[in-house]
Order: sequence, then structure tokens, then C-alpha cells
Amino acid sequence: MSRDYVLQPFRAEVQLQIDYARELNEQQLAAVTAPPGPALVIAGAGAGKTRTLTYRVAYLLEQGVPPDRILLLTFTNKAAREMMRRVTELIGSELGTLWGGTFHSIGHRLLRRHAELIGCQRDFTILDREDAKDLVSACLADAEIDLKATRFPKPDVLANLFSLAVNKQKSVSEILAQDYSYFASLASQIDDVRQRYEARKRKSNVMDFDDLLVLWLKLLRDQPELCEQYQRRFQFILVDEYQDTNKLQSDLIDLLGARHHNVMVVGDDSQSIYSWRGANFLNILEFPKRYPNAQTYKIEVNYRSTPEILTLANAAIAPNIHQFAKQLAPVRKSGIKPVLVSCNDSNEQAAFITQRMLELREEGVALNQMAVLYRSHFHALELQLELTRRNIPFSITSGIRFFEQAHIKDVSAYLKLAGNPRDEMAFKRLVQMLRGVGGKGADKLWRVFDTAIAVPTGPAPVATALRSGASGVPKKAATGWEQLCATMEQLEAEPTRNSTSQMLRVILEAGYEDYLQENFANYRARLEDLEQLASFAQQFASLEEFLTQLALLSNLEAEDDRPATADDERVRLSTIHQAKGLEFDVVFVIMLCDGLFPSARSLDTPEGEEEERRLFYVAVTRARNELYLSYPILRATHGHGGDLMQQASRFLKDIPSELREEWNLRPFNPYGG
Repeated sequence: MSRDYVLQPFRAEVQLQIDYARELNEQQLAAVTAPPGPALVIAGAGAGKTRTLTYRVAYLLEQGVPPDRILLLTFTNKAAREMMRRVTELIGSELGTLWGGTFHSIGHRLLRRHAELIGCQRDFTILDREDAKDLVSACLADAEIDLKATRFPKPDVLANLFSLAVNKQKSVSEILAQDYSYFASLASQIDDVRQRYEARKRKSNVMDFDDLLVLWLKLLRDQPELCEQYQRRFQFILVDEYQDTNKLQSDLIDLLGARHHNVMVVGDDSQSIYSWRGANFLNILEFPKRYPNAQTYKIEVNYRSTPEILTLANAAIAPNIHQFAKQLAPVRKSGIKPVLVSCNDSNEQAAFITQRMLELREEGVALNQMAVLYRSHFHALELQLELTRRNIPFSITSGIRFFEQAHIKDVSAYLKLAGNPRDEMAFKRLVQMLRGVGGKGADKLWRVFDTAIAVPTGPAPVATALRSGASGVPKKAATGWEQLCATMEQLEAEPTRNSTSQMLRVILEAGYEDYLQENFANYRARLEDLEQLASFAQQFASLEEFLTQLALLSNLEAEDDRPATADDERVRLSTIHQAKGLEFDVVFVIMLCDGLFPSARSLDTPEGEEEERRLFYVAVTRARNELYLSYPILRATHGHGGDLMQQASRFLKDIPSELREEWNLRPFNPYGG
């Protein structure tokens, strides 16, 4: 028979240096001073989540918990450094032995110490994304898979597929069925490539980013004594942004916390918006089930927004069934009601937003305190044009600039070559998309094509000039070359050549949609971009005008990449996903139509609709002082030959009319009346 005997450290009575009751509100104080045991802290938007975590670390240290007994897990190293910097300032001493950082950085630290216990070497190197893609390419070569013959996914897609399987803790077959159904018939071959990839990594003594978590978990599971050592060591585990954890990260936390159960997770279920990259919403929702003795603390006092914005935010999220009920409570004084604006079309929406921005600027609101938030890249195309026309500077923080993305540049290359057969860069981009054609091959093909296109009567048809160089095309590229010839022939034919929108549709139907599936992990999102680009193109009278606007917008965006200065006033344009964690004085949320926001694809499942509603909640809670919600009544729709009536987003219908003010737009009448 044995039992645990708790060895209590001897220390004098605690003399707290920090007046926690003065520094924190009542809800924050309860979480910060929580007794040992599992704890779930639901921190609403703008409620001081980081402050709460920071003071919790300081409180534990002041209670005598040694720094090396605390593990702080965050999603960015910047967040970990900032929290530890604040704690250092609070308690007045360095925290050199406190373990704080991202999941991946902590996994890396442990594997450097113990990798040999799971058959790896400590001097492993870490693959970046490009390295991982190259290794997958080598495995495809080993497997002797003809990518073109079987329409097999390219290395980039495979790497993303393998990563999703790891982070969701699912099999390749399950991921294929869920996210890549068009490759489901290749499941056994794809899994074979995955096994080769794993074997090549071990043989080469390398790890990819996911291995830092996978092998960390394997280390703990396969080495019970080592696992117990770290379970004993980490007496208190704190986790930031818990709503964004995936299954793998959740398993790691549960395993490390299995001895002391002093696991405090902090997050907001209403801001869980990353399921597409593997985040598991159930981690936070079911935390009380996994830790039956867990105490739940809600931090609902919001310091960011006006009461009117918070009331709307509370109403917006209320219809979600799967959530921890909360009510954001304001501390700020009353402001203006959020404004709902229905616009005739997306151009009128752009005109309203830009005019209102200029008015606000005259009222003293800086441009860099204004943001336009949207569900998808393409929602802001008309707005970018209008901002450019009115000389309103803007920056885009939606990942890669819309017009610089590979799929946009690909289809633009077709259009450019059709419009200007002497465009060498467009030609080379297209031919290098073919199998077996690299830089040198593209040079040779260009020289033949350039000669063939130059005839005394003016440029020869592109398709004709392409066919004249067919003999120099590598055998691997022969089928693709013929498809390129056929596509260019269609683009040059009447009436297609007179409609940029129709040209884009031809490009998609003639094989580029298949190319998207094979080459891009987010195929559906890119396809949607291109379909909307075709709709966007309808407003231009000619191909030349369309390409000119694309070039102007691309160059303008490129200028926006320069480092900002203190007096660099620019309106922020951003997807909502990219804007999470940010705040602005004035926020415009646009394109609030069913099928756009929420997206059509999300409405296939109740879970998808609820995540879209959480995304809307994130958008409206970015606003401090003023919030504008808008949608176009008419929308040019690709493939339908005209404008379609749009339904206002169901999210707007969830908001009682008394919580918002509706503005009716009317054209200016110089004669009055």
C-alpha cells in the first residue's frame, strides 16, 4: 500500500507587491486569484484577456510557485514575449526559467533534449514549407507517379493534406473524404506517398513543423518516465487563445496536466474561426466535460466599444446554439447606433464607404483608424477601384495581395497574351505551367513563338503561332500544349474576345479549374475568387481597360508594402480572419449578403453557419466608436448574364431594428427636392 505525502515548502507569509484588487476588475480578479485546479476562462472580445493571463502568471510567482514550474503556451512567440515582459515589469525580476512560447517552440525545446528516445537525433534540422514541398516531390518521384496521367495532387497540396491529417488526428482517407473528395479515388497512393515522406524525414534527420508537435506527443506517450518528469515539473499550465487549438495541441495539454490538473485555458468560444486550418471548436466547448471539476470564469466587461456596438454584438451571436452564454458589458459612455446601409450595387456601396470616410476624416478621425472588413478577398474589388479614383490611401492586410496571388496572375497571363501576343512574360508563365517545361525550355519556345507571331500584316493569331512551335515542345508537355492552343483559339474567337468575363469563364472550363485542384490546397476559395473576378470584369468596356485597372491596382498595392511611418495615414482593408485581435475607431463590414457572408459553402452544415456567425461577431467587435454594415441589393453574377437580386445576410435579420439605424442612399439632386 502506498500514498502520496505532500512536501510543503517552508516560506514566510506572502507579501504581495501587486494590489490585484486595484489593478483588475472583479471578474478579472476572480480568474487571476483562482485556487489550484482546472479553470476555463471565457474572455469576451475587448475584455482584457492578455491582462488577465499576465497577472495570473505574476500572482502564481508571488504565491511562491517557482518560474520553472510554470508553462505558458501561446500562439505566437510575440505574445509570449509580451506577456513575460509585462510580468517582469510587474514583479521586478527576470523570468529566465519560466517556460513560455508557442506550442511548436516548446516542442522543439523538448525534442532537442530527448529526440534520441524516439529514434531521432538531437541535431535534426527543421524543414520550412518549401523544403517540405521539395521532399514530397522526391517521394512522388520514388513512387513513380505520373502526375499528369492520374491528375494527382501536386506537392503543395499533398503537404497541406498531410498537415491537416496530423493536426486533426485523422487518417488521410478521412481528410480526403472531408476536404478533397475529388482525390478520394487516389487514397491508397496518396497514403503511400505519406509513408515515404515520413520515412525520408527520419532517414534525413529532419522534421517538418508538424513533427514538433507530433513527435513531442509521441515522446510523452512512449516514454512514461519522461512524461511523469514533465508532468511533475509543470505544476501550472496556462494556455492562451484556447479556442484556436487543434486536437493534437489539446491532447498535449491534457497529457502534461494529468498529474496536477492545474490547467488554466483562456479564450473566447465566440471567436473560434479557424476550423479550416484544423482548429477544433470542441476543445473549448467540451473542456468542462474533460475536466469535471473545472471552474469557469467569465470576463465580460468590455473596454473597447461603445454600449451600442456591444448591444448589437450580443444580439448577433445570440442565435448560436453551441456556445457559452455571455453578455459583453460596456464601461464606455454611449455613442451612436451602428448603421445599416443597403446599396443598389457594389459600386454604390464603394461610393458610400469612400464618401463617408472623407467625411469622417474632416471630422477628425484619422484614416489609419478606419477599417473595411470583409469575408473574402474579392469582396473589396470595387472598393479598391473607388479608393484609387478618390486618391484615398489604403493598405491591404489580407495575406498575399489579391492581384499578386498565383491563380490571379495565371488567368491574367492568358488574357494578356490574347490581348498582346508580344507579351513575353505572359507567354513564359503559361508554358511553364506545363509539365516538363522549365526556364530554359520556355526561352526556346518563346524564340520560336516570337518569330511565328511576327508577320508583315500584323501579329498572327496566337493559337496559330503556338501550333507552329509544337515540334519543340517536350513529349511530357504535348497534351498540355495542345490544350493551350485550343484555349487561346477560343479566347481569340468572336464573340468571346469582346467579353473579358466570358474569356475568364473559358479559361476555367478549358482546364484551369482542374489545374487549381491539382496545385492548390484551397482550390475552392481560389475558384470562387476567379468566378467573382469574372463578375468584376463585366463593368469594363474592353479587355485593355480591365488589364489596365489590374495593373494600376497591383502597383498601388505594391507601394503599400513599404514600412509605415507615424504620419502614414492609410485606411485598412482586411479579411476578418486577418483582423482578429485588432481594433479601430471606425469599422465598415461589407458585402453582407447571404451566399457571400455567410459564404454559400458554409451553409451546407449547421456547424459551418455557426462559425460564420462567430466570424461576423469578430468583425463587429473590432469597432470602438462607429460601425457601418452594408450590402448591395444587386450583384453582377458570373455566368448568369446580368445582375441578380441579393438577399440581405441572415445575420442582419438576427439584429433587432431598434439596435441599428438604417440609412437610405439617394443620388444627389443639384436642383433640390
